[in-house]
Amino acid sequence: MGVRLDDAGGDDLAETHEINVTPFIDVMLVLLIIFMVAAPLATVDVGVDLPSSNAPRQPRPDKPVYLTIKSDMKLALGSELIDQAQLAPMLQNKTGGDREQRIFLRADKTVPYGELTKVMNELRRAGYLKVALVALESAGTDGGR
Repeated sequence: MGVRLDDAGGDDLAETHEINVTPFIDVMLVLLIIFMVAAPLATVDVGVDLPSSNAPRQPRPDKPVYLTIKSDMKLALGSELIDQAQLAPMLQNKTGGDREQRIFLRADKTVPYGELTKVMNELRRAGYLKVALVALESAGTDGGR
């Protein structure tokens, strides 16, 4: 509630009907800082050197499940390192038992094809048949070479 103090009003104080927006701006700035700090933490932080592809970009679900094969052949589910023997139970926990959910498989470009195939066989054995291979988007079109 605002009050005007001047000599013209005498003993009666008149109210001003203006909204104080300073607290609103303070709250919005705090929320902006919180979102700026939290947004980078929501991404997957497993470093991998992906190969590039010229295939058209596909839509991504809200909460994708990333399985990563690092250059040292270690597996990471999201950002958590796991053993290959733990793959099926960890995927079961991560997907809530939904075997129709797509698994996004990322592999470093130095990973041998046989190792990639071995992980894909483990996914198939666990019942996850929808697997998407993740690659970097290539700027040029080289005809699939």
